[in-house]
Amino acid sequence: MTGGRATFGRALLAAYAGVVIFFMCLPILVVVPMSFSSAKSLRFPPPGWSLRWYGSFFKDDRWLDASVNSLVLAFLASTLSLILGTLAAYAIVRGRFPGKRLIESNFMAPMILPPIITAIALFIFYARLDVLGTFGGLIVAHTVLAAPYVVLLMTIAIQSFDIRIEQVALTLGASKLQMLTRVMMPNLVPSALAAWIFAFIISFDEVIVTMFLSGRYFTIPKRMFAQLMEQINPTITAIATLLILFSIVTVGMVGLLMHRAGLLKPRIGDARADVR
Repeated sequence: MTGGRATFGRALLAAYAGVVIFFMCLPILVVVPMSFSSAKSLRFPPPGWSLRWYGSFFKDDRWLDASVNSLVLAFLASTLSLILGTLAAYAIVRGRFPGKRLIESNFMAPMILPPIITAIALFIFYARLDVLGTFGGLIVAHTVLAAPYVVLLMTIAIQSFDIRIEQVALTLGASKLQMLTRVMMPNLVPSALAAWIFAFIISFDEVIVTMFLSGRYFTIPKRMFAQLMEQINPTITAIATLLILFSIVTVGMVGLLMHRAGLLKPRIGDARADVR
């Protein structure tokens, strides 16, 4: 009887999850076909098929400039996030100092706070420093938003790295910096790449903080919002489809890298602890 209830519960949970996933995918099922529409306005289902809106995107200098800004911004912000986040993660995992938990919580704050709160706080802070509307200020802001995700992933990776390897390297005469760069990081490359890609996605898709701080600089998400304010142009559906494809590919790469790094595999010790 108990086994039957468990089977029914799992089936019910699977059905519920399927309905939720289908509901979340409904916008994709509408946007993607509309991006190949031959109509001059947004119509679903499309009356015909065409690549005209993709051509409109690649021929518009405003969209191309926004794409370059988004790629450069995401690259620089994710790289800075990886460097700073990895150092912070190592200090959190291996360090012993007062206020460690408070500092760790502070790193997680941008993940918890609504983006609008972060945007207003940075806007006031940047206004006092007179750096509003600068590309450098935008890079720093995106780094602040992406770094917590790097800290989270690299913390897990460093915790799974055998500390005895570090101790042996230090015992054999390696400095702390040599141990980090020549011993630890080569073993954490898949995790570091996954963290970098994750930070890249966070920066690339960010719009609220960008709207507050970017000034004359346009990214893809900001340009999409501006375009919607001017007119409803089907070119946006083509851009949205490209972003969906980009997100699927990058998330798949993150999952593959995390699997290769062993971050998605349950550890035997943890399983035994759960059983006990």
